[in-house]
Amino acid sequence: MKDKLSTVLKAAIGLSLMAYLFYRFLSNPHDKAILLTTLATANYGYLLLALGLFMTAIVTNALKWYILLQAQGLAVPFMALTRYTFVGFFFNNFLPANLGGDVMRGFGLARYLDRKAEAAVSVIVDRIIGLMAFMFTAVMAALVAVNFVIPQADPTLAQNLQQVEGVAMVGLVIIAAGFVVMLSYRLRQFIGKLFALKFLSLLAPFYHRLSDALGAYRYQYRALLSAFGVGVTTVLLTGCVDIAIVAGLHSNISPIYIFLLNPIIAVALIAPISIGGLGTGSVLYIYFYGLVGVPEPLAFALSLFKQGIVYLGSLPGGVLWLRVK
Repeated sequence: MKDKLSTVLKAAIGLSLMAYLFYRFLSNPHDKAILLTTLATANYGYLLLALGLFMTAIVTNALKWYILLQAQGLAVPFMALTRYTFVGFFFNNFLPANLGGDVMRGFGLARYLDRKAEAAVSVIVDRIIGLMAFMFTAVMAALVAVNFVIPQADPTLAQNLQQVEGVAMVGLVIIAAGFVVMLSYRLRQFIGKLFALKFLSLLAPFYHRLSDALGAYRYQYRALLSAFGVGVTTVLLTGCVDIAIVAGLHSNISPIYIFLLNPIIAVALIAPISIGGLGTGSVLYIYFYGLVGVPEPLAFALSLFKQGIVYLGSLPGGVLWLRVK
């Protein structure tokens, strides 16, 4: 009952935010004219390109996962991982947080391998590497934007982007440090001693399997670096999705701003506030793109088309899930 109430609440939050945003923009004649014109005159050729880029990014996500599983010594066909990844993206749009998709990916892989601990760890490490790639891309884009793109005569914009840069740097350091701690042999041994306690003893075998699965990554520097590189490629592809949408809306937003803001928005959407980022994604687009001077109606239109492309691009995952089920 508690889970159902939580889901209903998050759905209500998302729908309420969307209703508020539509009311806000459609009740203002000026904003209404801009928004409706932007939506009505969209070039669907660019939007189809954006859809193709998004689905390609899903495939590169599967490639990152494939590299990490190989580092564990687990031979899983790439096509199977691609299928599980699409299923995960499908469930991302219908469960309260993006972590729901990770659960479905891990469930599918565990059934394939019959090794639950290794499957769970691979999904966790894949998520962490992905988050590091998002934050790294944001930091690099911020450095370029602050030092080479922003006009010196616009101190407000420079200050805004410096703040975003700081957030991205802090996020990158925290995620990377957390991953290093997770791989620490001494820490895992220390935690393992707790499972000698009577009330935790039944979980000890599973914990030790998790610890061993994590330990498999400890010296796999080449695999981790390769997975990180693929993760950065995925982030760049998702940025190109927004660039294609902007082109389809006959608008002009500097790509460097997209590569800076897109990763931060994606990471922020992990917070389980609404289902599939409905409503919250639009709020984040309006806020962050407002920092770089993008008109609010345009930012809202961009978020609507991005949401639609995410839904369409993840639909194959639903079909694959039904076929497997």
